[in-house]
Amino acid sequence: MKLYLDVIFFLNTAFDLLLLITVSYLLHRQASFKRLLFGALFGGFTIVILFLPLNSWTLFLYKMVVSIIMVLITFSYRDLRYTLKNLFYLYMTSMVLGGFLYFLNTEFSYKQIGLVFYHKGLSINFIFLIVFSPIILYLYVKQLKWLKEQRSYYHSFQIIFKSTDQVIKGTGFVDTGNGVFDPYKKRPVIILDKRKLIYDLNRFKMVLVPITTASGSTLLKCIEPQEVQIDGKCIQYPVLIGLLEEKIHLDGVDAILPLKVTEGL
Repeated sequence: MKLYLDVIFFLNTAFDLLLLITVSYLLHRQASFKRLLFGALFGGFTIVILFLPLNSWTLFLYKMVVSIIMVLITFSYRDLRYTLKNLFYLYMTSMVLGGFLYFLNTEFSYKQIGLVFYHKGLSINFIFLIVFSPIILYLYVKQLKWLKEQRSYYHSFQIIFKSTDQVIKGTGFVDTGNGVFDPYKKRPVIILDKRKLIYDLNRFKMVLVPITTASGSTLLKCIEPQEVQIDGKCIQYPVLIGLLEEKIHLDGVDAILPLKVTEGL
């Protein structure tokens, strides 16, 4: 079997450069392209050592040392936590990209007849590394960014009502388009899944708040809580709890929070 070291060096350097750029973007590191390139080149040159007869433990330690040096070259050293975070994201990104390439190469390089797999003689590692690696990493970064943004909209809440000894707990989702306010006292309304309330509604003084839904205008039944906590912090101004008859169509969400109740948290 022929091994072309120049091709291996180029591919490894390109692979490391993509990983370092992705880590830099994810963690908002201000690394110059020169430092990114030097870190990738170091990883590319050290690939030659892997052809030496090293046992599994030595090879593992070698890869760890190379990764640490790559991170230090690219992002420098500020403190241990900063460096470990860079190293952690480098490995996570590498596993995501490596897993995708392995899966795609296996799918396209082998053909199946019944329970028999045989190689078709075409490996597309090189093609996918050059062409599809940036696409895979782009989609990975985009998904992480989306998950991070979505996470900021989720908050835990606790609601305590007068003359009751039970606390209603759940997960709320901030709807920036939720502009439901009490027209009388301008109190913001937290829309709660009615099934979370186990008390007899006759025990509460009802406040009817007009709202507009997809099916038209209606009146939302609201009650006054004694105390509302968002992420463990008590809201210092009065709010209303609107009881929604329909199920909230968001996975794991028990209430819709108006933007106002999360301001200043």
